[in-house]
Amino acid sequence: MRRPAPLFPAPLSLPRRLAASAMLAATLAVGLAAPLPAQADADVVKIGAPLALTGALAAEGGKQKLAYDLWLERVNAAGGIQVGDRKLPVELITYDYQTDGKRAGQLAEKLITDDKVDFLTAPFGSGHTKITAAVAERYGVPIIAVASSEPVHNQGFKQLFGTLAPSSGLIDGMLDLFSAAKPDLKRIAILGRDDVFPKIMASLMTKGAQARGLEVVYDQLYPVGSMDHAAAITGMKAAQPDWVYVTGYTEDLVLIRKQMADLGLKAPIVTMITGPAYKEFTDSLGPLAENVTSASWWHHSAGYEGDDPFGSTKAFYDAVMAASGQEPDYVHASSAAALIALQKAIEKAGSLDREAVRQALVDLDIQTFYGPIDFREDGLNDNRDLPIIQIQGGKPVVLAPAAIASAKMILN
Repeated sequence: MRRPAPLFPAPLSLPRRLAASAMLAATLAVGLAAPLPAQADADVVKIGAPLALTGALAAEGGKQKLAYDLWLERVNAAGGIQVGDRKLPVELITYDYQTDGKRAGQLAEKLITDDKVDFLTAPFGSGHTKITAAVAERYGVPIIAVASSEPVHNQGFKQLFGTLAPSSGLIDGMLDLFSAAKPDLKRIAILGRDDVFPKIMASLMTKGAQARGLEVVYDQLYPVGSMDHAAAITGMKAAQPDWVYVTGYTEDLVLIRKQMADLGLKAPIVTMITGPAYKEFTDSLGPLAENVTSASWWHHSAGYEGDDPFGSTKAFYDAVMAASGQEPDYVHASSAAALIALQKAIEKAGSLDREAVRQALVDLDIQTFYGPIDFREDGLNDNRDLPIIQIQGGKPVVLAPAAIASAKMILN
């Protein structure tokens, strides 16, 4: 008599179970890593944007969102982006990643797999750009960033492009200008936040200063989240520098500048990267912001014109002022420029095919309200003269380059 077939199959032996699990994991990994095709018959261009709308980088995230919205309004008012023989409207899908890097990566993946976006923009800041760029790379999705750090762009990412010029350009410009303004400049104290972009800017200044024969009399990093900088400030004061150079994000720099005043740290030159580029810096510090120098990637006094939805620096300035009541800074401008670069690449490719658009970004060489955009092999925007600024009379003025300079440097 035949036995009835069992309702459930017999369990696999332990070795066979382990082999099956390994095979399943490998299959899933391959599936996750496989690039997803763009929608060939799409009737809309979908762009995904993880943004820091809350948390420590909310101010920068808000500026990105404003710039994106201004671009989106103008593009869609003109019928959308020209894709081959059709004009397609643009849908911008955004999520708040709450200034949490892990969440930024998760939302980038959600935008690709659930929302089916064609392309991505990266969050503000080098660290979070690196996280989202890794996700975009895995799925073969071009991603446009606002990040200038070579250690982000030297990871071999083929999909990552950034509208900021390399950070080293900021250092060279300051060393040239400040050495000319103070010929007896000899001693520099350097304090940097232990985070991707600020740490790089501190390291670049250390190397650049030493190469110019300056004595680096203090060179330390402070942990992310530090609220008490008394030890560092006391150490710098004892070193008697001619130049105090501090890197970090706006909240850090405001706090450090206040504690410098409390502890009596003074120097002929005080530089903070990149706080003075932001209105929040001067609003928070008032008179303590006076004569603080910095560098930026763009300033609204530049007279650029280009074939883009804004058309000129002045038109972009007017648009941001009308929308927010505040003067635009480089975060606004480079964010809008990121979407302009993507728009022009799509038009050049004539399709939403991701590889075709990626290649168009590689080949891109355009002039915009923001200035020239011409991506290097590593995805960074090519070198150009970058503005050196100083707070004078409560506002940033441009010290260099000469073509757009509006004031001469004041020493403390």
